[in-house]
Amino acid sequence: MVLILITYDVNTETAEGRARLRKVAKQCVNYGQRVQNSVFECIMDSGKCREVKHILEQIIDEDKDSLRFYYLGNNYANKVEHIGAKKSFDMEGPLIV
Repeated sequence: MVLILITYDVNTETAEGRARLRKVAKQCVNYGQRVQNSVFECIMDSGKCREVKHILEQIIDEDKDSLRFYYLGNNYANKVEHIGAKKSFDMEGPLIV
């Protein structure tokens, strides 16, 4: 399992673009934690990464939108520094509902 940062920029000038934005965000929520409006931290293996990448590629319009995947690896705790509001939670820790 490694940390992958998924970022996206979806053109929202049209109703179709706004719909794509909602679909991309909804899929990203299924795989990780939103840390900025269009930025998600996801802990996943390579198979899960291929899965989400395929799903997102089917949603976006490559002529108008963009996706970026940053592979931070499994030693990510030393690579991420957070300052300010919205403290993140431990994605590998226990989930209490």
